[in-house]
Amino acid sequence: MVTDVDADFTKRLPKIELHAHLTGSITPQCLHEIWTQRKLSEPDLALEDPLRVLSKDQRWNIVTFFPVFSQYIYELCSTPASILYSTNAVLQDFKDDGVVYLELRTTPRSSASISKDSYVASILDCIRDFPERAAMPTYLILSIDRRNTAAQAMETVDLAIKYRSRGVVGVELCGDPSKGDVSTFREAFGKAESHDLKIALHFAEISSQGLELELNTLLSYHPDRLGHVIHVPEFIKQEIIGRGIGVELCVSCNVQAQMIEGGVEDHHFGSWKDSSCPIALCTDDVGIFGSTLSNEYLLVAKSFDLKAMDLIRLYERSIEMIFSGEKEKGRLREILVGQEKNLTPASS
Repeated sequence: MVTDVDADFTKRLPKIELHAHLTGSITPQCLHEIWTQRKLSEPDLALEDPLRVLSKDQRWNIVTFFPVFSQYIYELCSTPASILYSTNAVLQDFKDDGVVYLELRTTPRSSASISKDSYVASILDCIRDFPERAAMPTYLILSIDRRNTAAQAMETVDLAIKYRSRGVVGVELCGDPSKGDVSTFREAFGKAESHDLKIALHFAEISSQGLELELNTLLSYHPDRLGHVIHVPEFIKQEIIGRGIGVELCVSCNVQAQMIEGGVEDHHFGSWKDSSCPIALCTDDVGIFGSTLSNEYLLVAKSFDLKAMDLIRLYERSIEMIFSGEKEKGRLREILVGQEKNLTPASS
Protein backbone atom coordinates (compact mmCIF):
# COMPACT_ATOMS: atom_id res chain seq x y z
CA MET A 1 0.00 0.00 0.00
CA VAL A 2 1.23 3.50 -0.85
CA THR A 3 1.09 6.23 1.76
CA ASP A 4 2.76 9.61 2.26
CA VAL A 5 3.17 8.86 5.96
CA ASP A 6 6.44 7.88 7.61
CA ALA A 7 7.78 7.66 11.17
CA ASP A 8 8.98 11.25 11.10
CA PHE A 9 5.50 12.46 10.17
CA THR A 10 3.71 10.53 12.92
CA LYS A 11 6.27 11.73 15.47
CA ARG A 12 5.63 15.37 14.46
CA LEU A 13 1.87 14.90 14.34
CA PRO A 14 0.22 16.31 17.49
CA LYS A 15 -1.40 13.42 19.32
CA ILE A 16 -4.04 12.91 21.98
CA GLU A 17 -3.69 9.91 24.32
CA LEU A 18 -6.93 8.89 26.05
CA HIS A 19 -6.45 5.23 27.02
CA ALA A 20 -3.13 4.81 28.81
CA HIS A 21 -2.78 2.90 32.05
CA LEU A 22 -0.14 4.54 34.22
CA THR A 23 1.38 1.31 35.50
CA GLY A 24 1.32 -0.32 32.06
CA SER A 25 3.04 2.70 30.52
CA ILE A 26 6.23 2.32 32.59
CA THR A 27 9.02 1.07 30.34
CA PRO A 28 11.03 -2.04 31.30
CA GLN A 29 14.14 0.19 31.54
CA CYS A 30 12.43 2.51 34.04
CA LEU A 31 11.23 -0.48 36.06
CA HIS A 32 14.78 -1.85 35.98
CA GLU A 33 16.09 1.42 37.42
CA ILE A 34 13.51 1.26 40.22
CA TRP A 35 14.37 -2.38 40.86
CA THR A 36 18.10 -1.56 41.00
CA GLN A 37 17.55 1.20 43.58
CA ARG A 38 15.27 -0.95 45.69
CA LYS A 39 17.75 -3.84 45.65
CA LEU A 40 20.37 -1.52 47.10
CA SER A 41 18.20 -0.68 50.09
CA GLU A 42 16.34 -4.01 50.20
CA PRO A 43 18.82 -6.79 49.32
CA ASP A 44 16.20 -9.43 50.07
CA LEU A 45 13.68 -7.99 47.60
CA ALA A 46 12.15 -11.11 46.06
CA LEU A 47 11.47 -9.75 42.59
CA GLU A 48 13.27 -10.62 39.37
CA ASP A 49 14.91 -7.98 37.19
CA PRO A 50 12.15 -6.34 35.08
CA LEU A 51 14.32 -6.66 31.98
CA ARG A 52 13.94 -10.41 32.37
CA VAL A 53 10.28 -10.43 33.36
CA LEU A 54 9.30 -8.08 30.53
CA SER A 55 11.67 -9.49 27.93
CA LYS A 56 10.95 -8.62 24.31
CA ASP A 57 10.68 -12.36 23.72
CA GLN A 58 7.68 -12.58 26.05
CA ARG A 59 4.46 -13.62 24.31
CA TRP A 60 1.39 -12.12 25.95
CA ASN A 61 -2.20 -13.26 25.98
CA ILE A 62 -5.28 -12.48 28.02
CA VAL A 63 -4.28 -15.10 30.62
CA THR A 64 -0.63 -14.10 31.14
CA PHE A 65 -1.10 -10.34 30.79
CA PHE A 66 -2.93 -9.37 34.00
CA PRO A 67 -0.75 -11.23 36.55
CA VAL A 68 2.30 -9.19 35.50
CA PHE A 69 0.55 -6.20 37.08
CA SER A 70 -1.02 -7.73 40.17
CA GLN A 71 1.92 -10.00 40.99
CA TYR A 72 4.87 -7.92 39.84
CA ILE A 73 4.64 -4.25 38.78
CA TYR A 74 2.29 -3.22 41.58
CA GLU A 75 4.64 -4.75 44.12
CA LEU A 76 7.75 -3.21 42.58
CA CYS A 77 6.19 0.27 42.38
CA SER A 78 4.69 0.27 45.86
CA THR A 79 6.77 2.93 47.62
CA PRO A 80 6.25 6.70 47.38
CA ALA A 81 9.67 7.11 45.76
CA SER A 82 9.01 4.48 43.08
CA ILE A 83 5.56 5.90 42.31
CA LEU A 84 6.98 9.41 41.86
CA TYR A 85 9.91 8.20 39.76
CA SER A 86 7.78 6.06 37.44
CA THR A 87 5.04 8.67 37.01
CA ASN A 88 7.53 11.34 36.01
CA ALA A 89 9.17 8.95 33.56
CA VAL A 90 5.80 8.09 31.96
CA LEU A 91 4.91 11.77 31.56
CA GLN A 92 8.25 12.49 29.91
CA ASP A 93 7.92 9.52 27.55
CA PHE A 94 4.54 10.70 26.29
CA LYS A 95 5.79 14.27 25.91
CA ASP A 96 8.84 13.07 23.95
CA ASP A 97 6.53 11.18 21.58
CA GLY A 98 4.66 14.33 20.58
CA VAL A 99 1.59 13.90 22.76
CA VAL A 100 -0.10 17.29 23.33
CA TYR A 101 -2.89 16.10 25.64
CA LEU A 102 -2.88 13.13 28.01
CA GLU A 103 -5.43 11.35 30.16
CA LEU A 104 -3.75 8.78 32.39
CA ARG A 105 -5.77 6.15 34.23
CA THR A 106 -4.83 4.29 37.38
CA THR A 107 -6.41 2.14 40.07
CA PRO A 108 -6.04 3.70 43.54
CA ARG A 109 -3.99 1.26 45.58
CA SER A 110 -2.37 1.06 48.95
CA SER A 111 0.71 -0.61 50.39
CA ALA A 112 2.51 -0.69 53.71
CA SER A 113 3.94 2.77 52.95
CA ILE A 114 1.11 4.60 51.15
CA SER A 115 -2.69 4.87 51.34
CA LYS A 116 -5.04 5.00 48.35
CA ASP A 117 -5.70 8.66 49.07
CA SER A 118 -1.99 9.46 49.24
CA TYR A 119 -1.36 7.44 46.09
CA VAL A 120 -3.82 9.55 44.08
CA ALA A 121 -2.55 12.79 45.63
CA SER A 122 1.06 11.87 44.82
CA ILE A 123 0.29 11.26 41.15
CA LEU A 124 -1.60 14.54 40.93
CA ASP A 125 1.41 16.27 42.52
CA CYS A 126 3.62 14.79 39.79
CA ILE A 127 1.28 16.02 37.08
CA ARG A 128 1.10 19.49 38.64
CA ASP A 129 4.88 19.76 38.95
CA PHE A 130 5.79 18.25 35.56
CA PRO A 131 8.00 20.91 33.90
CA GLU A 132 6.34 20.59 30.49
CA ARG A 133 2.75 20.41 31.66
CA ALA A 134 1.77 23.53 29.70
CA ALA A 135 2.70 21.78 26.45
CA MET A 136 1.04 18.51 27.50
CA PRO A 137 -1.90 19.11 29.87
CA THR A 138 -2.49 15.90 31.76
CA TYR A 139 -5.57 14.67 33.60
CA LEU A 140 -6.34 11.60 35.68
CA ILE A 141 -9.03 8.93 35.41
CA LEU A 142 -9.47 6.65 38.44
CA SER A 143 -10.03 2.98 37.69
CA ILE A 144 -12.43 0.50 39.23
CA ASP A 145 -11.10 -3.03 38.85
CA ARG A 146 -13.61 -5.71 37.87
CA ARG A 147 -12.51 -7.72 40.91
CA ASN A 148 -13.46 -4.88 43.26
CA THR A 149 -16.37 -5.06 45.65
CA ALA A 150 -19.19 -2.53 45.48
CA ALA A 151 -17.67 -0.77 48.50
CA GLN A 152 -14.22 -0.59 46.90
CA ALA A 153 -15.75 0.82 43.72
CA MET A 154 -17.58 3.47 45.70
CA GLU A 155 -14.32 4.36 47.47
CA THR A 156 -12.74 5.01 44.08
CA VAL A 157 -15.64 7.22 43.01
CA ASP A 158 -15.39 9.15 46.27
CA LEU A 159 -11.69 9.75 45.64
CA ALA A 160 -12.50 10.98 42.14
CA ILE A 161 -15.03 13.41 43.57
CA LYS A 162 -12.58 14.57 46.23
CA TYR A 163 -9.79 15.25 43.75
CA ARG A 164 -11.84 16.54 40.85
CA SER A 165 -10.66 20.10 41.45
CA ARG A 166 -7.07 18.89 41.09
CA GLY A 167 -7.50 17.23 37.71
CA VAL A 168 -9.42 13.97 38.10
CA VAL A 169 -11.86 14.02 35.17
CA GLY A 170 -13.54 10.63 35.32
CA VAL A 171 -13.75 7.03 36.44
CA GLU A 172 -13.39 3.86 34.42
CA LEU A 173 -13.85 0.10 34.61
CA CYS A 174 -10.85 -2.09 33.86
CA GLY A 175 -9.23 -5.38 34.82
CA ASP A 176 -9.36 -9.02 33.77
CA PRO A 177 -12.51 -9.27 31.58
CA SER A 178 -13.05 -12.88 32.67
CA LYS A 179 -13.54 -11.80 36.29
CA GLY A 180 -16.35 -10.15 38.20
CA ASP A 181 -19.97 -9.15 37.66
CA VAL A 182 -20.25 -5.65 36.20
CA SER A 183 -23.72 -5.16 37.71
CA THR A 184 -21.91 -4.88 41.07
CA PHE A 185 -20.88 -1.35 40.13
CA ARG A 186 -24.24 0.15 39.21
CA GLU A 187 -24.44 2.37 42.30
CA ALA A 188 -20.83 3.52 41.97
CA PHE A 189 -21.19 4.59 38.35
CA GLY A 190 -24.55 6.15 39.16
CA LYS A 191 -22.89 8.31 41.80
CA ALA A 192 -20.11 9.24 39.38
CA GLU A 193 -22.65 10.37 36.81
CA SER A 194 -24.61 12.33 39.39
CA HIS A 195 -21.42 14.28 40.19
CA ASP A 196 -20.80 14.97 36.49
CA LEU A 197 -17.73 12.76 36.32
CA LYS A 198 -17.05 11.27 32.90
CA ILE A 199 -17.26 7.49 32.49
CA ALA A 200 -15.04 5.19 30.40
CA LEU A 201 -15.48 1.42 30.26
CA HIS A 202 -13.41 -1.46 28.95
CA PHE A 203 -15.90 -3.10 26.62
CA ALA A 204 -16.17 -6.46 24.85
CA GLU A 205 -12.51 -7.41 25.22
CA ILE A 206 -13.33 -11.13 25.11
CA SER A 207 -16.17 -13.23 23.77
CA SER A 208 -17.91 -15.04 26.62
CA GLN A 209 -21.18 -16.54 27.70
CA GLY A 210 -23.59 -13.82 28.75
CA LEU A 211 -21.63 -11.16 26.85
CA GLU A 212 -24.70 -9.37 25.48
CA LEU A 213 -26.18 -9.06 28.97
CA GLU A 214 -22.89 -7.60 30.24
CA LEU A 215 -22.62 -5.14 27.36
CA ASN A 216 -26.18 -3.95 27.83
CA THR A 217 -25.50 -3.51 31.54
CA LEU A 218 -22.40 -1.45 30.78
CA LEU A 219 -24.29 0.72 28.29
CA SER A 220 -26.88 1.39 31.00
CA TYR A 221 -24.14 3.24 32.93
CA HIS A 222 -24.21 5.94 30.21
CA PRO A 223 -20.53 5.75 29.28
CA ASP A 224 -18.86 8.61 27.45
CA ARG A 225 -16.18 6.34 25.97
CA LEU A 226 -15.63 2.64 25.42
CA GLY A 227 -12.25 0.92 25.20
CA HIS A 228 -11.24 -1.93 22.85
CA VAL A 229 -14.79 -2.73 21.51
CA ILE A 230 -13.62 -6.02 19.99
CA HIS A 231 -16.43 -8.59 20.28
CA VAL A 232 -19.34 -6.25 19.67
CA PRO A 233 -22.57 -7.62 18.12
CA GLU A 234 -23.78 -5.52 15.21
CA PHE A 235 -26.91 -4.27 16.98
CA ILE A 236 -24.81 -3.04 19.91
CA LYS A 237 -22.34 -1.42 17.53
CA GLN A 238 -25.23 0.48 15.98
CA GLU A 239 -26.34 1.54 19.48
CA ILE A 240 -22.85 2.89 20.16
CA ILE A 241 -22.85 4.78 16.86
CA GLY A 242 -26.35 6.10 17.46
CA ARG A 243 -25.39 7.46 20.86
CA GLY A 244 -22.15 8.94 19.52
CA ILE A 245 -20.07 7.21 22.20
CA GLY A 246 -16.34 7.60 21.65
CA VAL A 247 -14.29 4.45 21.06
CA GLU A 248 -10.69 3.98 22.16
CA LEU A 249 -8.82 1.62 19.82
CA CYS A 250 -5.63 -0.04 21.02
CA VAL A 251 -4.18 -1.80 17.98
CA SER A 252 -0.82 -3.22 19.12
CA CYS A 253 -2.24 -4.32 22.46
CA ASN A 254 -5.05 -6.25 20.77
CA VAL A 255 -2.70 -7.90 18.28
CA GLN A 256 0.18 -8.74 20.64
CA ALA A 257 -2.09 -10.00 23.41
CA GLN A 258 -3.91 -12.17 20.87
CA MET A 259 -7.23 -10.49 21.62
CA ILE A 260 -8.00 -10.57 17.90
CA GLU A 261 -7.16 -13.09 15.21
CA GLY A 262 -4.52 -11.98 12.73
CA GLY A 263 -2.37 -8.90 12.49
CA VAL A 264 -2.77 -5.13 12.38
CA GLU A 265 -4.46 -5.32 8.97
CA ASP A 266 -7.19 -7.47 10.57
CA HIS A 267 -7.89 -5.06 13.42
CA HIS A 268 -11.41 -3.70 13.82
CA PHE A 269 -10.04 -0.18 13.37
CA GLY A 270 -10.92 -0.89 9.75
CA SER A 271 -14.61 -1.26 10.56
CA TRP A 272 -14.78 1.79 12.85
CA LYS A 273 -12.74 4.34 10.89
CA ASP A 274 -15.54 5.11 8.45
CA SER A 275 -18.29 5.26 11.08
CA SER A 276 -19.63 8.50 12.50
CA CYS A 277 -18.30 7.65 15.98
CA PRO A 278 -15.55 9.71 17.56
CA ILE A 279 -12.51 7.41 17.61
CA ALA A 280 -9.05 7.68 19.14
CA LEU A 281 -5.95 5.59 18.64
CA CYS A 282 -4.43 4.74 22.02
CA THR A 283 -1.49 2.78 23.41
CA ASP A 284 -3.15 1.08 26.41
CA ASP A 285 0.11 -0.26 27.92
CA VAL A 286 3.08 1.05 25.95
CA GLY A 287 5.50 -0.24 28.59
CA ILE A 288 4.36 -3.79 27.95
CA PHE A 289 3.73 -3.74 24.21
CA GLY A 290 6.47 -1.32 23.21
CA SER A 291 4.45 0.62 20.63
CA THR A 292 4.31 4.39 21.11
CA LEU A 293 1.32 6.42 19.97
CA SER A 294 3.41 7.65 17.02
CA ASN A 295 3.95 4.03 16.04
CA GLU A 296 0.24 3.25 16.38
CA TYR A 297 -0.52 5.99 13.86
CA LEU A 298 2.19 4.64 11.55
CA LEU A 299 0.87 1.08 11.80
CA VAL A 300 -2.69 2.00 10.83
CA ALA A 301 -1.46 4.28 8.04
CA LYS A 302 0.52 1.46 6.44
CA SER A 303 -2.09 -1.27 7.11
CA PHE A 304 -5.16 0.70 6.01
CA ASP A 305 -3.64 2.89 3.30
CA LEU A 306 -4.15 6.14 5.19
CA LYS A 307 -2.66 9.40 4.00
CA ALA A 308 -1.34 12.30 6.06
CA MET A 309 -4.68 14.10 5.91
CA ASP A 310 -6.44 10.95 7.17
CA LEU A 311 -4.24 10.97 10.28
CA ILE A 312 -4.83 14.67 10.80
CA ARG A 313 -8.57 13.98 10.67
CA LEU A 314 -8.09 11.19 13.25
CA TYR A 315 -6.50 13.75 15.54
CA GLU A 316 -9.51 16.03 14.98
CA ARG A 317 -11.97 13.24 15.78
CA SER A 318 -10.24 12.44 19.05
CA ILE A 319 -10.56 16.05 20.25
CA GLU A 320 -14.29 15.54 20.73
CA MET A 321 -13.62 12.65 23.13
CA ILE A 322 -11.53 14.39 25.78
CA PHE A 323 -12.93 14.62 29.30
CA SER A 324 -11.54 17.95 30.48
CA GLY A 325 -13.91 20.32 28.70
CA GLU A 326 -14.33 22.90 25.97
CA LYS A 327 -11.33 25.06 26.88
CA GLU A 328 -8.93 22.19 26.17
CA LYS A 329 -10.84 21.29 23.00
CA GLY A 330 -10.30 24.82 21.77
CA ARG A 331 -6.58 24.65 22.53
CA LEU A 332 -6.24 21.36 20.68
CA ARG A 333 -8.01 22.75 17.62
CA GLU A 334 -5.67 25.74 17.65
CA ILE A 335 -2.66 23.40 17.68
CA LEU A 336 -3.96 21.79 14.50
CA VAL A 337 -4.54 25.16 12.82
CA GLY A 338 -1.01 26.18 13.74
CA GLN A 339 0.62 23.00 12.42
CA GLU A 340 -1.58 21.71 9.60
CA LYS A 341 0.30 23.38 6.73
CA ASN A 342 3.63 22.05 7.97
CA LEU A 343 2.18 18.58 8.50
CA THR A 344 0.43 18.19 5.15
CA PRO A 345 2.69 17.01 2.30
CA ALA A 346 2.01 18.65 -1.04
CA SER A 347 1.08 15.26 -2.53
CA SER A 348 -1.68 14.51 -0.03
